Amino acid sequence: MSPAVTTPSLPPLPANATILAFGDSLTAGNGAAGESSYPAQLSRFLSRTVINAGISGEESSEGRARLESLLDQHRPQLLILCHGGNDLLRKRPVAELESNLRAMVSMAQNRGIEVLMLGVPAPGIFLSSEEVYEVVANDMGIAFIPELVADVLSQPAKKSDAVHPNAAGYQEMAETIASTLADLGAI
Repeated sequence: MSPAVTTPSLPPLPANATILAFGDSLTAGNGAAGESSYPAQLSRFLSRTVINAGISGEESSEGRARLESLLDQHRPQLLILCHGGNDLLRKRPVAELESNLRAMVSMAQNRGIEVLMLGVPAPGIFLSSEEVYEVVANDMGIAFIPELVADVLSQPAKKSDAVHPNAAGYQEMAETIASTLADLGAI
């Protein structure tokens, strides 16, 4: 399990809470059947609605353009943000990724929506979350799980290809997110 760098607590999520899992293929669940994506598994673990708003291949600029309408449509109590892997794979400027992440977090915060961000690793032999995620999380005071994706993708038995978990990897992600939410008082 990954240690979390977090705010001291999150408000309890009501039983009828909606959680918006927002991101790219890591959220969509590429590499596993739909019911095995981390949002689907998290929904079962928490007995709460978790909307999978992942789009494969999406870059953070596209996510930034898409998020606002989803927040207004679904009115979630929690946003789980896992975005930017395609920016890193395509070697887009990290400053642009940072700007887009900050904008997405602000969209949620301006609506009173709590945010939990997952760090995404930069491509390489030794996987570790890109530093920009921790900077944004600390600056914006949001809950953050730094190395979860990197830890899962470092285990050959838990990935379907070089950049996507398999069902077991998504299960580890869902379990760690659920455990972190419990530790922070949200569950």
